[in-house]
Amino acid sequence: MTRLYRSGAALAVVLFALYLLSPWLLHALGNALVTTQPPQKADAVLVLAGDSIGHRILKGADLVRQGYAPLVYASGPHGNYGFTEDQLAIRFATERGFPAAYFTGLPNQAESTLDEARLLLPILKAKGVRRLLLVTSNFHTARAARIFRRIGPELEITIIAAKDNSFTPDTWWHTRQGQKTFFFEATKTFADFIGL
Repeated sequence: MTRLYRSGAALAVVLFALYLLSPWLLHALGNALVTTQPPQKADAVLVLAGDSIGHRILKGADLVRQGYAPLVYASGPHGNYGFTEDQLAIRFATERGFPAAYFTGLPNQAESTLDEARLLLPILKAKGVRRLLLVTSNFHTARAARIFRRIGPELEITIIAAKDNSFTPDTWWHTRQGQKTFFFEATKTFADFIGL
């Protein structure tokens, strides 16, 4: 009985410690998905696909407006009612006052961030891009940076986080959408880590 009591007491202490540490732990887990750097002068901005709200394309356009790069390349996978994502994103940005001359679409068949890196980096290199501002949603930055730096090690890549309506690293566990975003990104991060 004493052994069972000690095991139960030890489990209770561990659970209580986890309870006390949970805000710190959840905060740390959310921030592990996010890496961002201050913008610096570059040859181009690349906005990754996957943002139907428009924060990524607007962040990229704002970097051009601020003089960090001369042009935004917008990744454009297929499948949006007969339009590629770059077409929709560029239209969205121009309707909000950004000049069409800021943008060049890169239609592609990518189905993942790894696909985008493999398909788009050779195109950008052929266009003379050596310093790149890579824009994606905050929760996607750490994984995207690892993938793009692995595929294009000769490029100087600066990762820039665009805000995301469903994910805030400090409070993601408070909403169902934040929890889902964390779960899916953590799963994709693990899959990339093991080479899937």
